[in-house]
Amino acid sequence: MAQAAAVAKPPAPPRRRRASATPRRLPYLLIAPAALLMLGFIAYPVLSVFYYSLRHYNPTKPWRDGFAGLDNFVHAFTDDPLFWDTLVFSAKWVVVEVGLQLLFGLALALIVNQTFAGRALGRALVFSPWAVSGVLTSAIWVLLYNSQTGITRYLADAGIGSYGTSWLSDTATVFPAAVVADLWRGVPFFAILILADLQSVSKDLYEAAEVDGAGRLQQFWHITLPHLKDAIVLSTLLRAVWEFNNVDLLYTLTGGGPAGATTTLPLYIANTSVDAHNFGYASALTTVAFVILLFCSIVYLRLSKFGGEDK
Repeated sequence: MAQAAAVAKPPAPPRRRRASATPRRLPYLLIAPAALLMLGFIAYPVLSVFYYSLRHYNPTKPWRDGFAGLDNFVHAFTDDPLFWDTLVFSAKWVVVEVGLQLLFGLALALIVNQTFAGRALGRALVFSPWAVSGVLTSAIWVLLYNSQTGITRYLADAGIGSYGTSWLSDTATVFPAAVVADLWRGVPFFAILILADLQSVSKDLYEAAEVDGAGRLQQFWHITLPHLKDAIVLSTLLRAVWEFNNVDLLYTLTGGGPAGATTTLPLYIANTSVDAHNFGYASALTTVAFVILLFCSIVYLRLSKFGGEDK
C-alpha cells in the first residue's frame, strides 16, 4: 500500500481552455459598420476634394474640363483678389466672434455658478439659444432687423434713427449686426463648457485663499483661470473652426453683402461651387482653407500647451 501511494501521481491540473479569438474581436466587429459608414461619408468626400482641386471641373463647360495641376492654387494666390478679401474678413470674423463669445460666456458661467434663487431656470434660459439651429437663428434675427417691423422701427418711434433703416443693408452697420446675431447663439457654448469645468474646482482652494487674505479678483486670477485653461483652449479652438466655416447664418442674414462686405472664405467657396459651378476652383479654395485651419490649430495648441502642466 505504501508503495502504491508512493507511486501514485498527483492529479493533473485541469487544462486551461484556449481563449477564443472571437470575444477579443467582437468589439471591433461591432464598431465596423459605423466605422465603414464614417469612412464612406467623410474620407471619400475629403479625398474627392483633393482630387478635384487639381482639375478644371465645371459641368456647364465640359469642354474646359481636364487636369489643371497647380493652376487653381496659383490663380487663387495671384489673380483672385476676392480670395484675399474673404480670407481677411474670415480672420476678422473669427477673432471678433470668438473673443466676444469667450468673454461673455465666461461671465455668464461665473454668474450661473453662484447659488441664488431660481438658478436652474436661469441656467436653462442662458443655455437655450445653443439648442436653436443656425438657420432658425438667422430667421429670428432677420425679423428683428426688419426695417418695417423690427428693432429699427421701435427705435424710430422713440426718436432714435429714422424709419426704413436697415442695418443689414448698410456697410457701416452690417458687421456689428451680424456679430450680435451670432453672439446670441455662440455665447451659451462657452458658458456650458466653462460652467462644467468650474464645478470641478475644489472649494477648499477658495477657503484657503480667503484665509490667506486673497480677494475675489486674486482668487479668480490665481485659482479659477488656471483651472479653466484647458477648457478655454479647447472651446476657443472648436469655436474658431466653426466660426471660420460659418455659412448658414451669414448666408441667411446678408447673403455675403452688401457689396461683399460680409463674405467669408467658406461663403465664397459655396458661391463659387453652387452658383458659378466651378467645382475645381472651389475644391482648391477648400484645400487652402483646410491647410490654413490645420496649421493654425497646431500652432495654437503648441503655444497654449494644451493638456500640459503649468510650470
